[in-house]
Amino acid sequence: MTFSVWLLVCFCGLTLGQEGLPQTEVATETGSCFPDMCKFLKEFGAMKEKQKVMETRQTETENQVLVLRKKGKVSFSAATGGSGSIGPFNTDTTIIYRRLIINVGNAYNQHTGIFGAPVPGIYYFTFFYHAGGSQVASLSLMKNNEAVVTTSDHQTSHDGADNGGNAAFLQLQQGDQVYVRMPANCHVWQNDYLTTFSGVLLRPL
Repeated sequence: MTFSVWLLVCFCGLTLGQEGLPQTEVATETGSCFPDMCKFLKEFGAMKEKQKVMETRQTETENQVLVLRKKGKVSFSAATGGSGSIGPFNTDTTIIYRRLIINVGNAYNQHTGIFGAPVPGIYYFTFFYHAGGSQVASLSLMKNNEAVVTTSDHQTSHDGADNGGNAAFLQLQQGDQVYVRMPANCHVWQNDYLTTFSGVLLRPL
């Protein structure tokens, strides 16, 4: 039973109870109880106004959550594309995955190779590479300017090709950047299917 219904029942019960009393008793009861009832109704009116304000704030909060959930549809997969070797270079290099497979939310930039978090949340990233065995292969998943996880393979004379990868869950704030960096003097092969970078927002925070 809501508070409004409870109030109505009490008020009706008071009115019905007075109808069964003699006229003099009704007058006495009216004089003693109705001023208190007026005060009570004023307080009840104030409570109703507060309730309206709270309901409005709740609606605004729910709308904000809906917007966040709509923005929260974020996922991408991209490949380096083309053919041939990327590197080795004499400086650390951000790998640019130009061939988009999917880019829901447009948070990954295929021109820079950088993913920018559109909302705070828990994200999951993977990266894989294919490379020749005659040179060192190594990649690191970067959050802003910090290495999170790495995959690598040593140079060998008897290994014709290498494949590797790694993955990580990351808690990101809005605007945090995630990308894959190749250290100096390393290489990977460009490929539409093997050298890839992917990410997905698992849960907004």
